[in-house]
Amino acid sequence: MILEAAMLHIKTGMTADFEESFREASPLIASIDGYLGHELQKCLEDDHKYLLLVRWRSLEDHKEGFRGSPQYERWKALLHHYYNPFPVVEHFDSVFRNEGGGA
Repeated sequence: MILEAAMLHIKTGMTADFEESFREASPLIASIDGYLGHELQKCLEDDHKYLLLVRWRSLEDHKEGFRGSPQYERWKALLHHYYNPFPVVEHFDSVFRNEGGGA
């Protein structure tokens, strides 16, 4: 599994609209082969900052599958105008994971 991570800085006064647009855009990414799940987290210290995490089967599923799809064009139209600056998207491979829930 590959974890895509992007820190999203939303323009002032646009967070409610962004969240609504994100809900509309979510099924687009979920329809892509190799998609395993995603979540959007809102920063507690800065209410215009969000962390987007997307789990993919492979890097190619994101970079070629999603970004090369018609769904991505709609995703861009719905969401990209909210960002300032445009986010850096990075991909991670697990080295260690502890699910918690100890004794």
